[in-house]
Amino acid sequence: MTITDTTQHTELVGRATELVPLIREHAAWQEENRGMHDEVLKAMIDAGLMRMRIPHRYGGYEADMRTVCSVLSELSRGDGSVGWIAATLAIGAWLTGLFPDEVQDEIFAEPDVRLGGSITPNGIAVPTDGGVILNGKWPFSTGVLQSQWFVHAALVAEKDGSRTPVILLVPFSDMEIIDDWYTAGLRGTGSVTSVTKDLFVPAARVLPMTPVIKYSQHRSVRNADSPMWKCPFSPLASATTSAVPLGMVQAAQEFFFERLPSRKITYTDYKRQIDAPLTHLQVAEAAVKIDEAEFHVRRAAERLDFKSVSGEPWTLRERGLARVEMGATCLRAKEAVDILKTASGGSSVYSDVPIQRIERDIQTIALHGVLHPNTNLELYGRILCGLEPNTHLI
Repeated sequence: MTITDTTQHTELVGRATELVPLIREHAAWQEENRGMHDEVLKAMIDAGLMRMRIPHRYGGYEADMRTVCSVLSELSRGDGSVGWIAATLAIGAWLTGLFPDEVQDEIFAEPDVRLGGSITPNGIAVPTDGGVILNGKWPFSTGVLQSQWFVHAALVAEKDGSRTPVILLVPFSDMEIIDDWYTAGLRGTGSVTSVTKDLFVPAARVLPMTPVIKYSQHRSVRNADSPMWKCPFSPLASATTSAVPLGMVQAAQEFFFERLPSRKITYTDYKRQIDAPLTHLQVAEAAVKIDEAEFHVRRAAERLDFKSVSGEPWTLRERGLARVEMGATCLRAKEAVDILKTASGGSSVYSDVPIQRIERDIQTIALHGVLHPNTNLELYGRILCGLEPNTHLI
């Protein structure tokens, strides 16, 4: 069943594709300076790509997941760091759509508002009159440098000593930033550490996490009938983030073929690498793995779109499959990039050859705690064996 708005899909994906040359032009700068270039951010805003997951009533597109994934893979073809930031902002906007309508009225008053997000509960929220007092320190705060608001996660310290996980909306202006993003890969994301100290957060900007994660329960009346918010968080986040490694490996394939006609194989009789049977085997194997990665992204997106419209409940196996498809995308992309990098020879180590950056970026993204292939394979295997999941992110 196809539910994608074809006109909107074509338009938004086309806008993202048009930005690829600009993004690539600034990719080296973004890696060196550990953040998104202002021209890239402005171009994405002007193209309306920050509105994909914003409600219609605020000028957003409420784009379906297939469109979101296609846009994110295109942006990631330009630079994986840009795609990763955009994915985080898309998830942050979706999470904001779960909050009470009056909170959305405040935040979405600016049509191109940017909202980063993280659901790792690294803060402690202490109840007080009208809300909570939040203290916390969150590393890996992707998108915080581009955001006006950020969705953080924390544990509410109850009087009986228990801890209840929540998500909270925090203005960027109320956070401190620790510039500690010195990494081997995805340097352009600028995923610095954010900090709050004795920050009051009104009760309306605090949501219990478990109902959101497991049951798609939220406090928005006007979003209740929108298919975009009729899905569990984990399958949505899985499909969204899996588009990034797909775009990255597609870029690696493009850059490899751009260099191929002018390359020879040093210390052999091959004057043209393109004539070597080894090259044929390498590019074919990489292409198959890229196709497999794309299959997983597309299937995950289409399943989510279909179930959001049909209202069919999610089985535990389907939830686990969403996670394993994200991990499988990372794994296949990582394997394909390794093949193409190996086939690129010693000259590919120079910093002006993009494939070396892509290799480091994709190694980094595959180490992410949620995207890690081994973690997701184990989770899915547990479910297939009839055991309970060992995570709440399901």
